[in-house]
Amino acid sequence: MRGDKAQLAFNNIAIGRYGASSSRMKGDNQTPLGSFQISWIKQHHRYYRFFGVDFPNQEAADLALAEKRISRQAWLSITKAIESSRLPPQDTPLGGYIGIHGIGRGDRTVHSRFNWTNGCVALTNAQIDELSSWIKIGTKVVIR
Repeated sequence: MRGDKAQLAFNNIAIGRYGASSSRMKGDNQTPLGSFQISWIKQHHRYYRFFGVDFPNQEAADLALAEKRISRQAWLSITKAIESSRLPPQDTPLGGYIGIHGIGRGDRTVHSRFNWTNGCVALTNAQIDELSSWIKIGTKVVIR
């Protein structure tokens, strides 16, 4: 997006095999809903390229605490990292290691027919190549 105008759009993406949710938990294979930003980039990854987002973010942590899905200690761990401008811990009960990635050597037919990720957003490798010129650390990502 540039302002309110879409600059690039992709069809045929895959998300978590059990859909998307604002109440994502580690191991539930759901893609978290919300606003994030790119926090790290791995150019050589099992899934081709990986653009990691800052999940869990403060909004996800606050909701999880209110819903009693995480302890106050887990919430504090996430909050302190965010307040210190560090990547939130990736091993809380909310999970982590969420991002946008390619399919690597995966099956394009499976990708085109099923939501297959553990919570990430997957595109084809060609789409990732096209997206790469638009992505840098700090790029806003909205999953809705």
